[in-house]
Amino acid sequence: MAQILKRIFIKLIWVGVVFLGITVISFWVIHLAPGSPTDLQTTLNPEAGMEARAQLEKLYGLDQPLHIQYASWISRLVRLDFGQSMSGDHRPVWDKIKERLPLTFGMNVASLVLTLLIAVPIGVAAAWWRGGTFDRLSTVVVFIGFAMPGFWLALLLMLWLGIAWPILPISGLTSMGYETMSGPQKVWDVIKHLILPVFIYTSGSWAGMSRFMRSSMLEVLRQDYIMTARAKGLPSRVVLFKHALRNALMPVITILGLSVPALIGGSVIIESIFALPGLGQLFYQAVMARDYPLIMGSLVLGAVLTLAGNLLADMGYGLADPRVRLGGGRER
Repeated sequence: MAQILKRIFIKLIWVGVVFLGITVISFWVIHLAPGSPTDLQTTLNPEAGMEARAQLEKLYGLDQPLHIQYASWISRLVRLDFGQSMSGDHRPVWDKIKERLPLTFGMNVASLVLTLLIAVPIGVAAAWWRGGTFDRLSTVVVFIGFAMPGFWLALLLMLWLGIAWPILPISGLTSMGYETMSGPQKVWDVIKHLILPVFIYTSGSWAGMSRFMRSSMLEVLRQDYIMTARAKGLPSRVVLFKHALRNALMPVITILGLSVPALIGGSVIIESIFALPGLGQLFYQAVMARDYPLIMGSLVLGAVLTLAGNLLADMGYGLADPRVRLGGGRER
């Protein structure tokens, strides 16, 4: 237990340092982009001159040096205050984020679960029957999945399943007349709207995950203890699922934690294509409006989810491998 607590403490310190570095770099980079939050409010208003722009910059604190702005922002963040949005209705940033968080988070979780349910069996089967028909067929399908851009596949499925054969909705989260539907009808309506986006999310990650699973399983199956288990006459089912699978999952656990940033980044494209009111669409709108507090709030949330995913992956690595848990195994 002492080793586990020590490992968690060290990881938490590392997470804090990395998080601070992310906020510093992000705050600096977003201010390098041309334009400012005051442009949209003054450029389109012929009566707004330089004096009005200067007043807005003073109101938002943009007239201060960059390090002073960052110090003010980080001091509010410590109090869990993300500030006020500089665009639209100027509501608190956290109010805007928490409205859209459940949708993006739910789609990402569903995609991760589906990725594991699809990639792990395919990778295990391809490694067990290496060189066989299933292995060759899965390799072809995987490389097709690698080569197919997600946005192109999304547009193709929208054309096929939404226009040519109108089977699934292709835009928004609910249909017209949603308020008049019964409870089960509302649930099914939301599910229908999320089938294509979740499929696109999953198609972009299961291909790579299945190849990692196959490579990891092949490495484990060549180990001496697996050959010993086979020599003892243990059934193939026991050798595969009891002895090989658990050790083969360790690299996959690490890759799963590292896939969180890709899912969050992909939500910007997918939610924009399908017009879903999620964090990705909110982040895109904030960037276009140069809404610094909203951009930083979205980046902070993404950083927290990414670091949490890495931390959970590391803890899962320790649970799967006692050598890591006790401090004597491979260190990352």
